[in-house]
Amino acid sequence: MNARVLIALFLLAVFALGATVLAARGGEDDGELASAGGRFEGAVMPEGFRAPDFELRDQDGEPISMRGLRGDPVIVTFLYTTCENTCPLQAQTIRGALDQLGHDVPAIAIAVDPPRDTPERARAFLSEQRALGRLDFVLGSRAELRRVWRGFRIRPQSVTQEHQARITLVDPRGYQRVGYPGSQATPERLAHDLRLLEDGAAS
Repeated sequence: MNARVLIALFLLAVFALGATVLAARGGEDDGELASAGGRFEGAVMPEGFRAPDFELRDQDGEPISMRGLRGDPVIVTFLYTTCENTCPLQAQTIRGALDQLGHDVPAIAIAVDPPRDTPERARAFLSEQRALGRLDFVLGSRAELRRVWRGFRIRPQSVTQEHQARITLVDPRGYQRVGYPGSQATPERLAHDLRLLEDGAAS
């Protein structure tokens, strides 16, 4: 092979190796910066992702809306009243987070199994979880709740599929800020992130 061709191939390989190393180091730096800046314990959600507004009723027949909860961070979860596994665990996690925080903030559970999620069943569920007065159920028909599920990107309960177990923190301005898929939420993590939202980390 021609000597010039060999030299060119060698230089090309050196440049390619150097570019690969620089890209890898740049990725590490980006990861370190993201880690340093990511103060939230949960998964930070895209900016400008507003929580869907609604005007529905809670377990006591009282009106409840997302707009009416602005001014405080809001804990949002998705439960159904006959659930015996994930839903009680989520309710207890929220209770524990409020205990850790040292004061209550609005906490709502969006019903995912209408029409079986009735006010009577919602009150019974909250009473059993010792969450009356600390967690409110948002109830409605499937048609009324569908837009809320869609706004939070939640799959509701169905005959063939379990609903998505998730907790979302909404900041005082009404934007979805932090999410905890599945069993990733703990009382300590939730309380930590709620304090950040109260301190203005969402602004």
